[in-house]
Amino acid sequence: MGIRSDIQTDIAAAFDADLADAVQAFTGTRTVTGAYDPSTGTSSTTTTTYTGRGVFGGYKVGEFDGQHIRATDTMLTALQSETTDTPKVGDDIAGLRVMDIGNDPAGATWSIQLRGA
Repeated sequence: MGIRSDIQTDIAAAFDADLADAVQAFTGTRTVTGAYDPSTGTSSTTTTTYTGRGVFGGYKVGEFDGQHIRATDTMLTALQSETTDTPKVGDDIAGLRVMDIGNDPAGATWSIQLRGA
């Protein structure tokens, strides 16, 4: 077992025990508009849905800059191994828009910045 697997196992165990009250299941959606078809006057759309578990939280006051990170933004920390697709900027998770995505150096968790409309 590598370090990534060990970290994911430990975090999943914490999600199940110590953090169980804070962990929430989430659903994400991504809608992609295809090429415009001039003969029909329409574009096709494809919607991808994915799920996962994570902890929704906020940012520290010192991280707010009013532009990139706002006081109303939410941070979602999600276990990569439990997220059924890779989140992308512009996706919708729990009714919030994905603004930025990062991950830890071991590639075990996603840090997802979410913003309301």
